[in-house]
Amino acid sequence: MTVSHQLSAASLRLAYGERTVIEHLDVDLPAGKVTAIVGANGCGKSTLLRSLARLLPPSAGSVLLDGADLRRLPSKGVARTLGLLPQSPIAPEGIAVADLVGRGRHPHQKLLARWSARDYEAVAAALEATGITDLADRAVDELSGGQRQRVWIAMALAQETDILLLDEPTTFLDVAHQVEILDLLRDLNRDRGTTIVMVLHDINLAARYADHIFALRHGRIVAAGTPADVVTAELIEEVFELDSLVIADPVSGTPLVLPRGRHRVLPAAS
Repeated sequence: MTVSHQLSAASLRLAYGERTVIEHLDVDLPAGKVTAIVGANGCGKSTLLRSLARLLPPSAGSVLLDGADLRRLPSKGVARTLGLLPQSPIAPEGIAVADLVGRGRHPHQKLLARWSARDYEAVAAALEATGITDLADRAVDELSGGQRQRVWIAMALAQETDILLLDEPTTFLDVAHQVEILDLLRDLNRDRGTTIVMVLHDINLAARYADHIFALRHGRIVAAGTPADVVTAELIEEVFELDSLVIADPVSGTPLVLPRGRHRVLPAAS
């Protein structure tokens, strides 16, 4: 089990040049839980995640790790605590699966030091946890999208962080592989206690897999809480400007959003 570290933001302002994306944002990410960040395109989801991962410095406010300003903490120490899987990561051409996963060990290694037994054990455990041990010698660029995503998650696992940030981990995957990846992340949370924070476009998958949801609109959090508390027809209208019916998912019991469009709507539901 991992140690539960607390990641939060206080009075956060994020901008690209003169364009402000996030303003006066305060957030406390539940330690040891699975959190989904949802919202319409351009609302600031990925920008927030980049700042939480220390890739985008705040214009004002701060990101805090266990109460300390993330910008002032040693880089290697942060890398041993926080792992990031960005959107559409690119692997070096021809690199083998095991070699890419092994790069997750860099924060734990000293300059020019040999690999330790712990390094090999961590890579082997990450390959096993993600179900790709049999792919260890394959080139990453030969794999399917779902397999590649498992490799990147394995690299993050080999890093042995307590908090894993993922930006759209199901992008470009078919439904079967989306469920497969999200099941894997839930397994990691259950088995290792890893805090999972992920940006998701699919509100129904977020409601099914997350313990906690933050809904963003125009760079501000407009709702936060359990899926049952957050995912309502009123919230979907406010955040996505979409008329919908929200029912209990017959499979999971979590909220299920049924959009109402202009076509194929029964008269009774119009």
